[in-house]
Amino acid sequence: MSKLKIIRIGAWAAVAALAAAAGVLVYQQATGSKNTGALLEPLAAIGGPFELVNGNGETVTDKDFAGKPLAIYFGFTFCPDVCPTTLTEMQGWIEALGPDADRMNFLFVTVDPERDTPDVMRDYVGAFDKRIIPLSGSVDQVSEVVKAYRVYAKKVPLDDGDYTMDHSAAVFLMNADNRFVGTIAYGEDEENALKKLRRLIENAPKSS
Repeated sequence: MSKLKIIRIGAWAAVAALAAAAGVLVYQQATGSKNTGALLEPLAAIGGPFELVNGNGETVTDKDFAGKPLAIYFGFTFCPDVCPTTLTEMQGWIEALGPDADRMNFLFVTVDPERDTPDVMRDYVGAFDKRIIPLSGSVDQVSEVVKAYRVYAKKVPLDDGDYTMDHSAAVFLMNADNRFVGTIAYGEDEENALKKLRRLIENAPKSS
């Protein structure tokens, strides 16, 4: 087994452990939500204002996505397996949701802005689904949003002088008020993932 694969396996295990801990520590049931299947309210501050650049080179902020729930994934285009797998799954969720998918925003935010320029992000994400919005930015802009969302992201040098990125593998779910309500884990059952997305949509304002 290669050194890089060992590093990745270790990182994914750490992310899974953190996600499990978050499930215990971060959530509480929404007031008055007994047996209603309502979404859970967050106890920890995850997410917040951000300023990034979309695939057309235009500056966007969190306010551009206000009023709709968000499914946000952090990754990078040089990712060999986890990122393309997750984007393929996200493409499948969008298709399964049908018209309701338009009541959400789906974002792919790079953790590797040095290589993932806006045009690189646009071409890469466009191969999956054009409703997934690619977001890049300066190193400082990306660092700020990574910090705000409590994302694990680390540059890992390779023997040939290049590098890869280890990063959180979960999709972050935000409600229409841009408040964190949960995650979809890497490789999570599609039925479970769709239930979470549909709850997000059902709890969003109808006008969105």
